[in-house]
Amino acid sequence: MQNTNNSDTTTLQRRDFPADFRWGCSTSSYQIEGAIGQDSRGESIWDRFCAQPGTIRDGSSGAVACDHYHRWPEDLDIARNLGTNAYRFSIAWPRIFAEGRGKVPNQKGLDFYSRLVDGMLERGLEPWVTLYHWDLPQALQDQGGWANRDTVDAFVEYTDVVSRHLGDRIKHWITHNEPWCTAFHGHYEGVHAPGIKSFKTALQVCHNVLVSHGLAIPVIRRNVPDARIGAALSLHPLKPASHREQDIAATRRHDGLRNRWFLDPLHGRGYPDDVWSILGDNAPVIQDGDLEIIATPTDFLGVNYYFPEIVADAPGVGAMSTRVVETQNVERTAFGWEVSPEGMVTLLSRIASEYQPAEIYLTENGSTYDDTVTSDGRVEDIQRRNYLERHLLALRQVVGMGIPVKGYFAWSLLDNFEWAEGYIRRFGLTHIDFETQERRLKASGEWYRAFLRGAM
Repeated sequence: MQNTNNSDTTTLQRRDFPADFRWGCSTSSYQIEGAIGQDSRGESIWDRFCAQPGTIRDGSSGAVACDHYHRWPEDLDIARNLGTNAYRFSIAWPRIFAEGRGKVPNQKGLDFYSRLVDGMLERGLEPWVTLYHWDLPQALQDQGGWANRDTVDAFVEYTDVVSRHLGDRIKHWITHNEPWCTAFHGHYEGVHAPGIKSFKTALQVCHNVLVSHGLAIPVIRRNVPDARIGAALSLHPLKPASHREQDIAATRRHDGLRNRWFLDPLHGRGYPDDVWSILGDNAPVIQDGDLEIIATPTDFLGVNYYFPEIVADAPGVGAMSTRVVETQNVERTAFGWEVSPEGMVTLLSRIASEYQPAEIYLTENGSTYDDTVTSDGRVEDIQRRNYLERHLLALRQVVGMGIPVKGYFAWSLLDNFEWAEGYIRRFGLTHIDFETQERRLKASGEWYRAFLRGAM
């Protein structure tokens, strides 16, 4: 069932939000940069993963992607012309250290990001950097990757170099993007790089990533005294599939690993006892002081919101004996994700009530549909435009409730390499012709521009 009614949105205006609200778009290095063999960039786990037959739906890779490495001035012009005042991007760790660590970083990689940040500032775009958006150097994976505690130290060394080099111009730092995906997509389900399928490994990876987050914070603060630091989590509002006690209990278990496994330790509560009691021998190895490190205070919480999940009891299925079910007669994107602006309200209300973060940013929110370029070169992505409108209406409601949401970053500025989906799925406000690299602003991008520029 497709709901394209946007009659409520005619009253939505930028001035409904605080004057200092951050409005931006998000991207990530492997998904847009390309140039994987240039300027001494090392191999990443995604380069290796994409080279394995059957891992990517269309057999593609991020080798060229949006060619952002060469076309970044045009892309930043697009962001500026939209009327955004902030831009979220990530740094490719293999561009800084081809082998993951070392005494001397790759100057060509540092210079690229220096030019990129300068380009943002010249265009009035506040840089928001993500240090890790999944492209781990393959050399570290060959030594065990995130399951190896040594990778934590390597991440801290990498963070030190980047924050010393760029900290005079970047004040907003995100340590990790969606550690759930790093751990579980990459090491339990095996659908993301490095393609491992081990629940025990996934839990250790998750723990090590969270420890690296905590250890990176004082390093950034030392190098950038006025830094604002946080992490970006993929979180979901949850509902039981029925009123049965079994489904209600299953939803609690699912929430424990999907949401609370990250929110609790980051906010000083340690890992949830109810989940830990289920893990048995799969529980991660925790060193003395780790939980205190993970709980190192941050300045904001980044939330990536896409869809709610409906949970049913499923004895013997998966690690938590639960399964996510699809209900009928709900609106969905081309990815099959339920469209639920009200779910965003529910999620952010819960986070504010239970964890009281000082500031929250919507660091990702977006949708994928099957875009078509018309004969006159337009992309009339009405469904994506309506998705964006309706979620900003929900965001206005959240801000009106007094929940401390301070900014919104649409995913994504550009169509890009969408991980295991390759180039089949498009999230961009800007259409990319991957044969010619031509950029076209879609109808959704035109709407965002009109909203941000006060032309509505």
